[in-house]
Amino acid sequence: MDPIRSPACCAQVLFDFGGVVLSSPFEAFAAYERRAGLAPGAIREINATDSDSNAWARLERSEVDISSFCELFESEAAALGHRVSGEEVLGCLAGEVRPEMVVAIEALRGNFSVGLLTNNFVVGTPQWSSGGPFAELLGLFDVIVESSEVGCRKPEQRFYEIALERLGIAAHEAVFLDDLGVNLKPAAAMGMTTIKVSDPLDALRELEGIVGIPLR
Repeated sequence: MDPIRSPACCAQVLFDFGGVVLSSPFEAFAAYERRAGLAPGAIREINATDSDSNAWARLERSEVDISSFCELFESEAAALGHRVSGEEVLGCLAGEVRPEMVVAIEALRGNFSVGLLTNNFVVGTPQWSSGGPFAELLGLFDVIVESSEVGCRKPEQRFYEIALERLGIAAHEAVFLDDLGVNLKPAAAMGMTTIKVSDPLDALRELEGIVGIPLR
């Protein structure tokens, strides 16, 4: 599938975290579904139901704590006929760093401002709301926008506006990489160039063509 893009070239590069800089949580969701005897795609079904106001959305906007999330998420799952552990589902988000993405970000620095746009949640670790083990990556980014800190989340337009305001740029000056089309659509509508990350190396080749420097 061709990436969604605006006609203008970028001046700054924005990255999603899980599924772009880290491995995709959907792989871990699928493994959990197999272990729990759930139908394939069950976790996505739960997350897609009332996606702006469900337990997941409320957690990422810091409207509920983790204990309340688990209770709400498990109730939402039960209403759809699924029996899940909210705590185990959250554990699927750990992910692994994609070294090729780190190399690309390091190559971009000095030529472009680099931002991190992530839907995440507070876990009591001040260094990094989505998990302390990744705190060392924060220094790679000039701007970090976390849903748990700003009170809104992708794909809400305000989330992208905050990122642009912090970078001091217009939408047409940015390229944004995310693994979810639903998060890319509003960014593209605002004027950003967007790349959907399925295969990381394919995405980096696409990005190289936009920024005009080698990233691998």
